[in-house]
Amino acid sequence: MTQKSSWENCVQGVYQPLTLRQLDRLPHLQRLSPDLRLAMKAVATVLPFRVNSYVIDQLIDWDAIPDDPIFQLTFPQPGMLKKPHLDRLYSLLKAGASEETLHHVAQKIRAELNPHPGAQMTLNVPSVDGQRLAGIQHSYAETVLFFPSPGQTCHAYCTYCFRWAQFVGDDNLKMASSEVDTLKTYLASHPAVTDLLVTGGDPLIMKASVLFRFLEPLLDPRLEHLTTIRIGTKSLAYWPQRFVTDTDADELLGVFERIVNAGKHLAIMAHYSHPVELSTRIAREAVQRIQRTGALIRAQAPLIHHVNDRVDVWRSLWKTEVHLGIIPYYMFQARDTGAHHYFSVPLTQAYQIFRGAYRQVSGLARTVRGPVMSTELGKVLVDGIVERRDRSMFVLRFLQARNADWVGRPFFAAYDSKATWFSELQPINEETQEFFTPITKTSWPTSVQTLEDA
Repeated sequence: MTQKSSWENCVQGVYQPLTLRQLDRLPHLQRLSPDLRLAMKAVATVLPFRVNSYVIDQLIDWDAIPDDPIFQLTFPQPGMLKKPHLDRLYSLLKAGASEETLHHVAQKIRAELNPHPGAQMTLNVPSVDGQRLAGIQHSYAETVLFFPSPGQTCHAYCTYCFRWAQFVGDDNLKMASSEVDTLKTYLASHPAVTDLLVTGGDPLIMKASVLFRFLEPLLDPRLEHLTTIRIGTKSLAYWPQRFVTDTDADELLGVFERIVNAGKHLAIMAHYSHPVELSTRIAREAVQRIQRTGALIRAQAPLIHHVNDRVDVWRSLWKTEVHLGIIPYYMFQARDTGAHHYFSVPLTQAYQIFRGAYRQVSGLARTVRGPVMSTELGKVLVDGIVERRDRSMFVLRFLQARNADWVGRPFFAAYDSKATWFSELQPINEETQEFFTPITKTSWPTSVQTLEDA
């Protein structure tokens, strides 16, 4: 019996990723010009590309490419690289350059793309006795992030991804840990931590048994201060089969039930970028199956140019989420990394899109906050634009901050119609300067009690 190709396996519903190596052979792309396909390949040499049959066959309208939003969301676009970088790689590919040469050039380009925004590899990573805890981030007193090693990939990659550096094969850029005992000890010594966010990549790419191996130790009654476990995932959008037809789908839902039954609040932090991701029957069945375990689904996504930068898209998305029992949570601003120049939307436009959609939905959808920037100082909300006779200003507010005293306090920045990120804004006077001052060190309250003492 001949072995099935990756594409045939995907078509039959068996998850199999399609990557740069299969990009040339994908039949759907043959309608595009050879030059465009080569440009897409140039982009995928620098920024990670991964997709699957569900996204290809169920979510993309191939009669609408290249403008189709899910095509823009998952397939490399020439504009994602700045022209000098694109031209360089395009020429190398056309000339048949070696893999070594392409890799070297790609690495140099990646270094210019701000691979780890928001001080993820400096301020965020905690240390114990001078030892940095790889794969753990502690940005706010109440919340710790954990990056389990087997969960540092996804069922498909978003082209805007702000964690693209996780997926390019460079261990120096990767955040990951296989040490759950280290995490448990750290949580035990930080009683102010109530929430753990398991993130990636996508933790739900792991087998259910592997996921539970990471989570079971955290159900220890001695970690009673840890009341909430969050799991960040795009699988509900990109591979809902994970909860319905995968061989361990029922086992995965059983893991969710065990977490809930242990007295923890389980929040599935779903990334929905466009209403079409909730349009299929299996996507809605996946939502229902998760909800029956007692877990709660919250939805978040960035505002992305070429994908969802329209009022009607967000209005429809939030209405659909509420109808399905999903809680709208965040509209993020695209982070200043990767192809930010291609996907970002000016803050003033982002605010108008948010407000335009927000005022057309019921109160149940108004749990959503946005547009929000995840900066190294904290999560900054654009709360409004104030127009005065002598000047216009952005009204800003920290929803989360390293300095807890800043949370909820409104402050102002000079209006800038072109600004897309917090670092491009200027304080209006000396009184607001403190909210723009970089933090060089963060410390969190600890407890001398250990698990052995408890």
